[in-house]
Amino acid sequence: MSFWDIPGMKAGVVTGDLAWSLLQHAKEHKYAIPAFNCTSSSTINSVLEAGKELNRPVMIQFSEGGSAFVAGKALPNEKGKLQASILGAVAGAHFARAVAPAYGIPVLVHSDHCAKKLLPWFDGMLEADEAFFKEHGEPLFSSHMLDLSEEPDEENIEICAKYLKRMAPMKMILEMEIGITGGVEDGVDNSGAAKEKLYSTPEDVFNVYKGLNPISHMFTIAAAFGNVHGVYKAGNVVLKPEILQEMQDYAREQIKASTGKDIERPLNFVFHGGSGSEKHHITTALNAGVVKMNVDTDTQWAYWEGLLKFYKNKEGYLQGQIGNPEGEDKPNKSYYDPRKWIRECEVAMVKRVKESCTDLSNTN
Repeated sequence: MSFWDIPGMKAGVVTGDLAWSLLQHAKEHKYAIPAFNCTSSSTINSVLEAGKELNRPVMIQFSEGGSAFVAGKALPNEKGKLQASILGAVAGAHFARAVAPAYGIPVLVHSDHCAKKLLPWFDGMLEADEAFFKEHGEPLFSSHMLDLSEEPDEENIEICAKYLKRMAPMKMILEMEIGITGGVEDGVDNSGAAKEKLYSTPEDVFNVYKGLNPISHMFTIAAAFGNVHGVYKAGNVVLKPEILQEMQDYAREQIKASTGKDIERPLNFVFHGGSGSEKHHITTALNAGVVKMNVDTDTQWAYWEGLLKFYKNKEGYLQGQIGNPEGEDKPNKSYYDPRKWIRECEVAMVKRVKESCTDLSNTN
């Protein structure tokens, strides 16, 4: 069964049951939908172009800092208000909605992380979702993430439950994090986190299930199995994706004991800190029920490398508006035109997005 055979599946941004069905199709067929952090219309288009070329679903996501960049760094983004971050995320979601249907693939739009101090950003996006839902019968975004992993587990689950109650009437998907992803991303520094916090336990994860499933089944869990944001040298990080299957087995046993239902893989996992991961670790994670993997660092590098290679190749044409290797009076506008060099960035990013899709078996 192709994902196109899911009843009602369409090109463009999908939400609610369609978005959830895509994730379940991924779990059933042991692939994952890669989620790419975007900071501009150019990076959004790069993700969509790769998805179009592969005829596969993709996910566009915005971090709080990336959202502020979308709106513009000159705008106020005060602590406790985060006006620019709210505006940028909403604008990015609207842009994705406007152009995604033309690319002919299903697209999920997601917001990434969101620590406790950034909850005003989350609130602002939810208000936009509710306004869009009132007018169109679906939310603006497909899903949102809450990353309260720095808080005590009880508080983490309690706050997630509170927000899921608000999201459930719109059939929105909540992603939550239990345990800590190491490294540094978007202003959150977990590089000094205690090693035991980098590995969630089956009990930790099942507590999430118990806290959220009675409200809505539409949630995913970014469980920690040694993940670290950024690219790292082999051996510096000890990934243990095999513990995800232990979490599935434990949850299966607990659910069967309490309800009599035997669900083979009841949990839906998200792989954070996926950049630089070895391929066999990705395969193990997919087999254990990972339905989404975040990609940021690798596509950032690809986008930059597109510019780097263009500059090196055309350096003699990029030293002034007039004068190049072909003559002192020759113009260079066709080389420094932003459409020229930004396009080279996009081409490089498209290639890397397609590589991520291949790594996650998200190919035809």
